[in-house]
Amino acid sequence: MKTLFKSLYRKRRKNESLIKYMMWIIHLWLGLLSCAIVFVVCLTGCLYAFKNQIIEFTNRDKVYISKTSVQVKNPDLIQTELLKQNRELTSLLIPDDKGRSYVIGYRENQVDKSAYYNQYTGEILGQPEVGSSRFFEIVLDIHRNLMMGNTGRQILGAGVLMFCVLLISGLILWLPKKLKFLKQGLTVMFRAKFQRVNYDLHNTLGFYTFLILFFIAVTGLYITYPWVKNGLIISLGGSSIDNISKDKESGEDAFGGLLEDMLQKQDEKKNLKDSESASIDKILQLADQHLPYSAVTSIELPNKDNPRYVVIKTNTQNFLGMMLPDEVTFDKTGNFKTKELFSAKPLNKQFTSLAKPLHTGEIMGLPSIILYFIVSFIGCSLPVTGFLIWWHRFRKMK
Repeated sequence: MKTLFKSLYRKRRKNESLIKYMMWIIHLWLGLLSCAIVFVVCLTGCLYAFKNQIIEFTNRDKVYISKTSVQVKNPDLIQTELLKQNRELTSLLIPDDKGRSYVIGYRENQVDKSAYYNQYTGEILGQPEVGSSRFFEIVLDIHRNLMMGNTGRQILGAGVLMFCVLLISGLILWLPKKLKFLKQGLTVMFRAKFQRVNYDLHNTLGFYTFLILFFIAVTGLYITYPWVKNGLIISLGGSSIDNISKDKESGEDAFGGLLEDMLQKQDEKKNLKDSESASIDKILQLADQHLPYSAVTSIELPNKDNPRYVVIKTNTQNFLGMMLPDEVTFDKTGNFKTKELFSAKPLNKQFTSLAKPLHTGEIMGLPSIILYFIVSFIGCSLPVTGFLIWWHRFRKMK
C-alpha cells in the first residue's frame, strides 16, 4: 500500500515550473480515476461512428436498387397506390442518389410504420432490419449512461469532465521547454524499448488529437450538464436558460413568436378542415422555388399535431460540404408559411441544431465519420498507454 501511494506522488524536479508540477499530479490522479470510463466512452464512440453505414449495409438489399429506364413514380402516385392498400402516407424521404430507394412513412391500422420503397417498380421492399438497430441502441445506452440510468449518466459525465482536464493538462505537459525538443514531442521512436514507444504514443497521439477530442468531449458534456449547455449558448450569443424560463413565467415576448405560431396552426386546423389538400408534387415544386438546389429531401404531410407540409432539404453547398438543414412549410392548401435557412439562424441556434452531428461526426458524411473514428480510437488508447506508464512506475518502486 505504501508503494501504491508513493507511485502517485513525486518531488518537484529541479528547474520544473510549479504549473507543470501541479499538472503532472492532476494528470496522474485524474487519469487513474477516469481511465476506465474514458476507455468505455471512446470505445462505444468508435462503434457508434459507423452506425448509419452498418445499418444500411445490413439492409443493402432494400437500400440499394437498380436504376431502370422506367420513369420514377411521383409522390402523388405513391400516395394513391398506398391508399389502395389501406395505407396512409405520412412522410417521404427522397435521396439525392438515384440508385437508392425512397423511405416512406405510413399509417396502417392506426399504427405508424416506415419502409423502403422502390420508386421505379412501386414495390414496398420491407421495413428496416432490427438486429443492427438494437445493437446500436445498446451501444448508445452504454455511451450515454453505462446502462445505469441517471446514476450512470452522472458518473460518465464526471469522467468526461475529468477527460477535458486531462487533455488540457496533457497539452501543458507536452509543451517542450526549448524549440530543439519539439521534434521529440511530434514523433514516435518505434525502434526504442516498449516503455519508450508506449510513452511516445501517449504523448504524441494525445497532442495530435487534442483539439478534436476536446471538442467531442465538450459537445458530449453539452448533452449531460445544463451548465455546460448554458455556457456554450451564452458564449455563442444566446440567452441564458434561466432567463428564458423567467421570461416564459412572466409572459414576456420571448415566446411571443412561438405562441403566435401555435395560434396560427390552430386557426388553420379549423378554417382549412374541409379544404382540399394540395398535392405532394405541387408542394415539392413550391419548395424547390424557395430552396433552388438538388439535395436529400424529406417531406412530412399534415397531421393532427402539425397541420402544415414540412419540407427539409439537406444543403451541402458550402466550403466544407457540411450537411445543413433548410426548412420551408406550407399550409394544407399549399400557401407558403415559413422559411428557415440554416445560414440565417444566429450562431447559438446553429450550434444547437447541429450539436448531435457535430458530436458524432456525421456533419460532413463519411469523411468526417472516418476522422472521428480514428480520433476516438486514439482516445480509447490514451487511458491504456497512460495506465501502462503509471504501472511501469509502480512496479519499479516495488
